[in-house]
Amino acid sequence: MGDFENKEREEVFSKKVRAGKRTYFFDVKATRSNDYYITITESKKRFEDGQFIKHKIFLYKEDFEKFAEGLTDVVEYIKSNQEVVEKRYEPNFDDTTYAAESSKDDFSF
Repeated sequence: MGDFENKEREEVFSKKVRAGKRTYFFDVKATRSNDYYITITESKKRFEDGQFIKHKIFLYKEDFEKFAEGLTDVVEYIKSNQEVVEKRYEPNFDDTTYAAESSKDDFSF
């Protein structure tokens, strides 16, 4: 069980979403039996040392519906109980976070 990263399959599809100081990666991958699953990664630069902190979850197809329902429920709760201000995130080209993340083509962690 020691070498889990090498057992991960190549990405089938990937979507990168920049949201302020965070970047989210939504990656579709395939198991050895060609079943698709999703990895969701949050990346945020730590101010103390400039390192990127990443959190990753794996979402398997048998959980898609319940996950989507739960996410929809909590988003609707927030929208109905608190004003949501839509922000437009434009990349700041002087921002070192943007430059460091955009220059990284591989998503190995």
